[in-house]
Amino acid sequence: MKRLSLSRIFMLFACFFLFLPFYLNAQEYQTGYIPTTRILFIFDASNSMAGQWDGEVKIDIARRILIEMVDSLENMENVELALRVYGHQSPVPPQDCNDTKLEVPFGPGNATRIRQKLRFITPRGTTPIAHSLELAQGDFPPCDRCRNIIILITDGIEACDGDPCAVSLALQKKGIILRPFVIGIGTDMGFRETFNCIGEYYNTPNKKEFKEALKVIISQALNETSSQVNLLDSRKAPKESDVNIVFYDQLSGKIRYNMIHTLNHKGNPDTLSLDHMSTYRIVAQTIPPVLKDSVVLTAGRHNIIGMDAPQGYLHIKTSRGRAYDNEKILVRKSGEHKTLNVQQMGTSERYIVGNYDLEIPVYPIIHLEQVTIKQSYTTTVEIPEPGLIIFSSNQPGFGSLYQLTKEEDQLWVLNLREGINSQKVYLLPGSYRVIYRRGDLKSTSFTIVRDFEVKSGDSETIAFY
Repeated sequence: MKRLSLSRIFMLFACFFLFLPFYLNAQEYQTGYIPTTRILFIFDASNSMAGQWDGEVKIDIARRILIEMVDSLENMENVELALRVYGHQSPVPPQDCNDTKLEVPFGPGNATRIRQKLRFITPRGTTPIAHSLELAQGDFPPCDRCRNIIILITDGIEACDGDPCAVSLALQKKGIILRPFVIGIGTDMGFRETFNCIGEYYNTPNKKEFKEALKVIISQALNETSSQVNLLDSRKAPKESDVNIVFYDQLSGKIRYNMIHTLNHKGNPDTLSLDHMSTYRIVAQTIPPVLKDSVVLTAGRHNIIGMDAPQGYLHIKTSRGRAYDNEKILVRKSGEHKTLNVQQMGTSERYIVGNYDLEIPVYPIIHLEQVTIKQSYTTTVEIPEPGLIIFSSNQPGFGSLYQLTKEEDQLWVLNLREGINSQKVYLLPGSYRVIYRRGDLKSTSFTIVRDFEVKSGDSETIAFY
């Protein structure tokens, strides 16, 4: 990376670093707590770190600058540090690919131990990066309120048989760590492709670039990034709101943030403080949900995330009476079988604009197709007031109820309940037929057929005597 570009990046993050308390307060407001950031330094002490770099021994530069960073982090709240070292226990040859050790585990007040350990490390062995990353998952004790960061400092690529990229990806998918940072000490620019698959890579050709890169990385690890989610209406204006927005980590599938979208007092989407180190899958819990995959936030600037979410209202009611107040309406996207929502009679619900099919479980069942929901408009579906029919007999029996059509056909509505003498049924206005036989009469000749009309608000008793 060119010195000028890296310096500019550092200045951007330095500005954000000044506003860290603001971002943490915003996070605390959104989630109810401030997460602990745990930073594991994986430090290369392989034989090559004894070589010369920018006028000094590589490991002397690396440990001095890292100790300075530990000094600055020592008294920060909600920050914990740990140190893993590889290549420092066994000389080469022979090659010892198990030469990696957690020298200082996470814990309060351990900065002194990290400094002491760094001062007396001697470069000796090989470069088992993959194995070090693999063991790193055990370096982070279980914690529900922690962000786990790995900063790998190395002057060379994997020297053993492991696959650092695969290990890093597996750790991210498990949600154990966020995307790691990698600082290459005087490495070949051709190594960028090798390290980019492990994490966010910084090539440092000299000690000044190394120091600045480490500052930038720490700033990124500790700062959040300002963002806003624009829920766009049909006119592409960010005017939709009051919807649950869920931010999932794309790799692990774990929920990072859960919030109700809002417009501020100026009518604009509220500013959010988000961790830019995750790639997000964002779900707006509209009906149906609106999804946006692979959302990457750019650190150092305000991110605007647009999601098409135009909505209108569906209101379902009866013309009079309260007979259907407890009925539940099944709502489906037109032409699809999956039920999107169960909406109670008499209520209004927001839906993404489009066409929907409704199944209203009254007698007879009502199927409405291609009900259109429009932007910021309430579509009202009105169900006629039913009539009440009482079926009565002096003996329990068996019966079926039908709706009569204009073509003089009969459409099944329901079967009368067995084992009872009387049953009340609310029916929509129309023509009906009931067919009934008492259970104690064992001949089909005792079958009774009755046709009748149902009118809104009326009641009638159909007796089988």
